[in-house]
Amino acid sequence: MTFVETGPDEYVVDNPRLRAFVSEVTRIQRDRDDPRDILAAIRPHFAELLADHTWLPEKYQVPAPESGMGSGIGTWLLYRAGDGGLALSALVVPPGAQTPVHDHLAWGLVGLYRGTQDEDVFTRTDDGSREDEASLIVKESRALQPGDFYELLPETDIHRVRTTSPVTSVSLHLLGIDNGCIWRHRFLPEENKVLPFKSGYVNVPCDEGEGVIGSSPSTAKPSSRGS
Repeated sequence: MTFVETGPDEYVVDNPRLRAFVSEVTRIQRDRDDPRDILAAIRPHFAELLADHTWLPEKYQVPAPESGMGSGIGTWLLYRAGDGGLALSALVVPPGAQTPVHDHLAWGLVGLYRGTQDEDVFTRTDDGSREDEASLIVKESRALQPGDFYELLPETDIHRVRTTSPVTSVSLHLLGIDNGCIWRHRFLPEENKVLPFKSGYVNVPCDEGEGVIGSSPSTAKPSSRGS
């Protein structure tokens, strides 16, 4: 992937705890090339961030009733690198709500900060030759508790999550892209369809010039939003 300089690093949440985490992740990225090596090195630092409930303000843990995702689901940007090569966000999903099936197009770590969730991981069974079609099967389903986290890589990149707790779930998403502002895919498994979309952020707009990381699935505008 090619990253384009968009400006200085952006700390939407700015405190010593988060800056120390980002500094360590940036060092790891600089010293390694293989995504698996990067993820392995970040894991202990990510686990510590998940376990610390002092650094994330409550206003980034609440549903977003007017977001484009529907059902109060929203992604709050917490930090992103100026070159688009790293972003940390909080996904909030109210009780009983679930995200669409979607991909991420990058390595990443996703961890549960509050509440409980069920996650379904999908794999494609088609060859990807049709831009608007995809055949998916559920590869794995798992129940997540606070502190649980998992890796995202191309072979485990497609999923959906559903909140199972009586309180809104909050998960932290650390990705090697500015995931809210690039073209990704939303899947409709029952219809064997795939649609392009940008998920966006609740609190920060995407510039028209963004979305250049990776290839745009199509020029069509997204019909709905994911996480």
